[in-house]
Amino acid sequence: MLLLQFDWNPITGIDIFGNFKLHFYSVMWIVAFLLGFQIMKRIFLKEKVNLDYLDPLFIYTVLATMLGARLGHVLFYQSELISQDFFSIFLPFKFKGGFEFTGFQGLASHGAAIGIIIGMYLYRRKYKYKSLMWILDRVVISVSSGAVFIRIGNFINSEIIGKITDSPLGVRFVQDYYNKRQIVAETGIENYKEAYAAVTNNPQFQHLLDAVPVRHPAQLYESFCYIFVFLILWFIYQKTNKGQQSGYLFGLFLVLLWTVRFFVEFVKEPQGDEYITMFGLNTGQMLSIPFVLIGLYFMFIYKPKTTN
Repeated sequence: MLLLQFDWNPITGIDIFGNFKLHFYSVMWIVAFLLGFQIMKRIFLKEKVNLDYLDPLFIYTVLATMLGARLGHVLFYQSELISQDFFSIFLPFKFKGGFEFTGFQGLASHGAAIGIIIGMYLYRRKYKYKSLMWILDRVVISVSSGAVFIRIGNFINSEIIGKITDSPLGVRFVQDYYNKRQIVAETGIENYKEAYAAVTNNPQFQHLLDAVPVRHPAQLYESFCYIFVFLILWFIYQKTNKGQQSGYLFGLFLVLLWTVRFFVEFVKEPQGDEYITMFGLNTGQMLSIPFVLIGLYFMFIYKPKTTN
């Protein structure tokens, strides 16, 4: 059954000059941050909070998210970079095997979550207009909206792919199956972009396309689910008293987002080296469980300290 199956072999960016390229994945991050900024601005206006606090909140969030996501990826999935290509951890360049502008690749959502929590703690130490939990309860609404676009960016990049499937929703990720050197060797076309295009457009290379397995578009599954995570958080914040219960939205965010991640992992291919595996669960699932438990604590047990 080929109801919705399709071949995914997109242009992933626009060449600027030399090795520099505007990656659509990076554009998705920009969209995520700008949308999050607008959501937080609306919250600030609704609750009559001075907008002077918004710009530094945005800066702290961006830096905390990027640093946390990058370090999380390295620690959880690609620790060999520490010894093999250390500066590529912090810079958008690859140094091993030749200098190349890559953009910031390899970003882990678990690391991003930890980074955001730490970043908001540091932000709250400097700007004391509201409690830390007030900030976290509202920032997670923006974060959940941004997660939608990050996973779309992963799909554009043909990364974080799913397992092989005969599902009618399956996708053939051409650029994941053939790297640049392979596609040039297989087609004899020196320009790898033209070589990739030939695989899906030229019947002469149909055998190369047929060799690509059909996989779950796990990135799109996640992105679709995160739309509902955002809508649920937004509805509860706007329409119910729970939205004003300290810690509740933060806890609900953790429960919803990491529950989605836990179950989508069942159809994902492992990322990098799996360092944490137990009971048949992979690293992403094992890392998600503590976040869910912490979320349940903030939803049902946490009581804010009261001051006279």
